[in-house]
Amino acid sequence: MLEQVKHVILVLSGKGGVGKSTVSTQLALTLKESGFKVGLLDIDLCGPSVAYLMNLEDKDVHQSSEGWVPIYTDSTKSLAVMSIGFLLKSRNDAIIWRGPKKTAMIRQFLSDVCWEELDYLIIDTPPGTSDEHITVMECMREVKCDGAIIVTTPQEVALEDVRKEVTFCKKTGISIIGIVENMSGFVCPNCAECTNIFSSGGGKALAELVKVPLLGTLPIDPRVGALGGTGKACVKELSDCTSSIVFKDIVKHLTKS
Repeated sequence: MLEQVKHVILVLSGKGGVGKSTVSTQLALTLKESGFKVGLLDIDLCGPSVAYLMNLEDKDVHQSSEGWVPIYTDSTKSLAVMSIGFLLKSRNDAIIWRGPKKTAMIRQFLSDVCWEELDYLIIDTPPGTSDEHITVMECMREVKCDGAIIVTTPQEVALEDVRKEVTFCKKTGISIIGIVENMSGFVCPNCAECTNIFSSGGGKALAELVKVPLLGTLPIDPRVGALGGTGKACVKELSDCTSSIVFKDIVKHLTKS
């Protein structure tokens, strides 16, 4: 089902809680606002959040003769979304599966969703370097994968885990498009001043260490955080904020070729 997808991009991180799903959703929304047809696939089976972030929790996935039909965000059908969250009865439901069943579900997500023609498919992955990642990498060998965007936060403990993700990509043959440093400072909603409540510069240091581009640094911005659960693009709602500028720059980097 990926034959009509022109570009496949993985969003990875070796650590949970770094805002990977937010980066994935806002990247997909920015691509949509830039005029591309986009798919967003959430394969974080144990912690699916894309359905919530996109304000699509009440939607149901349907089967067609060709496979699963993804959920479209609007009538233009320019952004399609698929997540196991659509298959759960409640946000409180837990996926308590062993590795083989999770692997089978991921393979089904990658082979049985009717994406139709897409310019970009963004795949939001679970944290770490476990069975789910290996399954994705094996399936990606059958299609053209542009590479991975790796998300980190500035703290040293996060960078240690993300280094392992870099090693994983190199061992599995997935090229690294670049690194995004998320939660890089806090933007005051009153004066717009950015304060480094954690450390800073970790993403840049890691990018230099592993010799890949630093795609941008995203601060904690309460205005952007308030868009979570609305399905709205920060580049449209908050065009002047730092996050919007960074996402626009990332899209320029992705589409320059």
